[in-house]
Amino acid sequence: MNKAVLIVIVVLTFLGGALVGSWMDNPHTTSSSNANIDQDAGNQREPLYYRNPMNPEITSPAPAKDEMGMDYLPVYADGSRDAVAGTVTIDPVTVQSMGVRTAIAREQSLSRIVRAPGRIDYDEGETNRLHPKTEGWIEELRIRTTGEYVEQDEILLSIYSPNLVTSQEEYLLTLQGLVNARRSGSDNAIERAQQLVRFSRERLELLDMPEHQIVELEQTRQVKRIVHIHSPFSGIVTNIGVREGKFVTPGTELFMISDLSRVWVYVDVFEHELPWIKVGDKAEMEVMAVPGRKYTGEIAFIYPYMEAKSRTVKVRMEFPNEEQLLKPEMFADVSIHADTQHRTVVVPSEAIVRSGLKEQVFVVRSEGKFEPRKVTPGLESEGVTQILSGVNAGERVVTSAQFLIDSESRLNEATARMLKAGAVEEAGSEAAPMHDMHDMHEMEGMEMEGMEMDGMEMDGMDMENHATHPMSGSEVPGDER
Repeated sequence: MNKAVLIVIVVLTFLGGALVGSWMDNPHTTSSSNANIDQDAGNQREPLYYRNPMNPEITSPAPAKDEMGMDYLPVYADGSRDAVAGTVTIDPVTVQSMGVRTAIAREQSLSRIVRAPGRIDYDEGETNRLHPKTEGWIEELRIRTTGEYVEQDEILLSIYSPNLVTSQEEYLLTLQGLVNARRSGSDNAIERAQQLVRFSRERLELLDMPEHQIVELEQTRQVKRIVHIHSPFSGIVTNIGVREGKFVTPGTELFMISDLSRVWVYVDVFEHELPWIKVGDKAEMEVMAVPGRKYTGEIAFIYPYMEAKSRTVKVRMEFPNEEQLLKPEMFADVSIHADTQHRTVVVPSEAIVRSGLKEQVFVVRSEGKFEPRKVTPGLESEGVTQILSGVNAGERVVTSAQFLIDSESRLNEATARMLKAGAVEEAGSEAAPMHDMHDMHEMEGMEMEGMEMDGMEMDGMDMENHATHPMSGSEVPGDER
């Protein structure tokens, strides 16, 4: 093949490539225009505006073309529109064979029961610790074992306290002074004596000398060597801190007594269930020790920190226990009736496609046409999920085979982005082929001196001879092959 033939072939190939590339840059112009004409002829609806086929955010009030020459797509008042990026269109036969099922997003009240294991414990507000008000020695211990139940005002122990003995003697002296003042008949003396009696009696009361022993002291006028200490409340003795003969001070804990008429129950709630519960929510509890019976209580406190190992939050509830059948350290099955969310849009939970970066559903736009829609999910309960944004009540969403649709949607979306990127590159280099063709024509009039082609020297060859026989198979002067 000689040089002239080779050059002509290169020029024709380049022209053909340019024409094919121009057609590929705008393959839908004619079909898009025809489709719009047919649509206008069959449907007289007026579009609200026109949307860029590659970027839905770009709109125009009148028909227009994008940078690739593609027509803008109409958007109508009834909400019908052309497919957004990622929309998938599947023929009905394929939809049926794929097993696509759908459901309608509906508005309803959303509630949930949070179930968790619980542990019964003492009510810390009803746990009391008893200390003496003065120092002394334990003479007699009447409650000797933990777990015993004591009534309020029941005698717990007897104590010998020198301070109490001295206070009793002072009280007896004031009583005798009051008697002497009354004999004198002086009102001022009587008033001062009464004040001293009152102060001395208050001292005995502050040192926890029981009322019945004070009355007995007034009647007998004899000092009590041993003073009783009574229980100020009812409950179960959970700790005994002294024994007979022990010396005690105000810092010594004599007894710890807990009232079991109300108990606390602790449950561990997982992180994803925290949005459901709040203080005041009602709860039900069952224990194996009392089969067939349900106890009703409520959440009293939600701790402000999370357990590092279990990744749960501790919740404290209060339950009545008048019969005292509930024992501390019992295990229980607790059901928390979480607060109801009213008038919320929900979809089946399986309709949501979770990719890690976003959550979306596929909305049925028409028969066989599925549009991806980004959503913000909320609470989840009994197979349905709350939708905070993205889907309205009444819209139909895909609940099965959505992962196959999602794969096709991602492919369509990626293709749209590639076409858009290619259009920008082609627009920037649109004039380049014309310059290249001009350069090729200029080469026809040039003399190729000192050039070798196919092992042949082309020195001094005239390009006009080659132009005379561009496609000839005959030999050209100067071609030795």
